[in-house]
Amino acid sequence: MTAEASEAGPPGDPAADGERPLNIALLTYKGNPFCGGQGVYVRHLSRELARLGHRVEVIGSQPYPVLDVLDGRARSEAGSGPDPVLTELPSLDLYRHPDPFRTPGRDEYRDWIDALEVATMWTGGFPEPLTFSLRARRQLRARSGEFDVVHDNQTLGYGLLGDIGAPLVTTIHHPITVDRQLELDAAEGMRRRMSVRRWYGFTRMQKRVARRLPSVLTVSGTSRQEIVDHLGVRDDRIHVVHIGADTDLFSPDPAVRQVPGRIVTTSSADVPLKGLVFLVEALAKVRTEHPAAHLVVVGRRAEDGPVAQAIERYGLEGAVEFVKGISDAELVDLVRSAEIACVPSLYEGFSLPAAEAMATGTPLVATTGGAIPEVAGPDGETCLAVPPGDPGALATALATLLADPELRARLGRAGRERVLTRFTWARAAEGTAAHYREAIARSASRPPGRSAPAPRSVPTHTPNVTPDRESRTSC
Repeated sequence: MTAEASEAGPPGDPAADGERPLNIALLTYKGNPFCGGQGVYVRHLSRELARLGHRVEVIGSQPYPVLDVLDGRARSEAGSGPDPVLTELPSLDLYRHPDPFRTPGRDEYRDWIDALEVATMWTGGFPEPLTFSLRARRQLRARSGEFDVVHDNQTLGYGLLGDIGAPLVTTIHHPITVDRQLELDAAEGMRRRMSVRRWYGFTRMQKRVARRLPSVLTVSGTSRQEIVDHLGVRDDRIHVVHIGADTDLFSPDPAVRQVPGRIVTTSSADVPLKGLVFLVEALAKVRTEHPAAHLVVVGRRAEDGPVAQAIERYGLEGAVEFVKGISDAELVDLVRSAEIACVPSLYEGFSLPAAEAMATGTPLVATTGGAIPEVAGPDGETCLAVPPGDPGALATALATLLADPELRARLGRAGRERVLTRFTWARAAEGTAAHYREAIARSASRPPGRSAPAPRSVPTHTPNVTPDRESRTSC
């Protein structure tokens, strides 16, 4: 711990663990709180860390995260800290709606990092992890000593190596190399495969950076093993801290009317990882026995691609609805109104949608892809579990639940109990703060001048491949 950070800490009440509150910089290169897990993670973790008494400054880029203020109950709890604050670290926002893959005007360029961001986008790559890390490094070094710890939310960029002014802890939800392989497997044609490889070029950087990190947090045992296997991180540097659901928000409400036949899922339409195309096929099978069965997808609808083609092929235009941009309250009521929640993913590093649905008491059908079984629990006890990529098994499970109200009620009760005992944001914050203190202690014991070396150079060369603009900007 630096002397400057020690002096910066609040002199008042101790944190919930009885020690001095920490000043935390929480980094997120993409913070959309309604699409993808990064913004959800930052929003809830920052709130619960503040509730434990710590000071949290979120440093983020577009889309900026939404941060919560502590409610009256939290304010009355001994040791609660100030509300989390957001420091905007703007990119050029090249993937914004309604003009993704835009070319910035000359007056928008501020420095060489902006030029690198545009050049990488022009040649089909995804620049944000690298360029955000370089901007964050500049900010953190200019403010050296203000923070006790820096927590990187899966940026894994070159800029975060070396001295950044405070000990570094990094969360890796799961290796993005898994997403890359699944997209390559689903890609048709040489041009499409080249585009996927170029887009995921940043994963080479993330591998190199991950191997040099002193402390890695991840969200499940499955992700831990994937990080070892795919990224080559030493096992003793990886620590599992389960995340969870906001169980006050995601809770049962008997006043919300269930809609007969309603199935709810959260998915980006044409991301192969999410397995939505298999759920659409399963719905077609289910409707032969249960004509009222219909699907509500929380996410963006793709106008073309495998999911749109499946909806047309099976005549499901009136049976599949997409919703996006809804509020937290609307999302919770939507899940409560469903007879079944479904997670059809081929792989998940954790699966927040599963935990949130279970927290509402809505019965769950989920695949066994990745870490989903760690969250959803045993088949027949807290959920119905099916193999990933198997629309027949998915249809059987959905039809079984639609036909059995008693089974739905039993699974719903058991699912909420599982989340309450294992997967809450309060527990996640406590575990994360404990690892902050370990990282600070290790840093304090390191001989002066010893830190992870910065890279000799930042690769900037990119092959001339036209970017594929399909399904890259939904989150």
